[in-house]
Amino acid sequence: MTDPDRQFSDLKLERKECEKCGATWVNGQHVWRGTGGSSDSSELDLAGLVCNKLGDDQCINPQKGKDGGQTWEYRMGFIDGVMKEKREAMEKMRDLGDEMGFEF
Repeated sequence: MTDPDRQFSDLKLERKECEKCGATWVNGQHVWRGTGGSSDSSELDLAGLVCNKLGDDQCINPQKGKDGGQTWEYRMGFIDGVMKEKREAMEKMRDLGDEMGFEF
């Protein structure tokens, strides 16, 4: 039986999708496709990675044209840094093995 005095929430779901790149906003917040993740800087990251290079008048990202956020150059620098650390760690292990008399 339903209670005639029962109140309902005003929950709504609004979804927008950029016609240019397919980026999605749910209730005004950008969410990453595939993960559903979001952050305070995700619109700016999207601008740095996609919109500022490929966006046109179809782009609906409010951060398009702004500097900041992640870029492909930033990500490449991060990857290069991680690879350098791994290489140095492997070289240290090799040198330690040499000192201990192990042959590789």
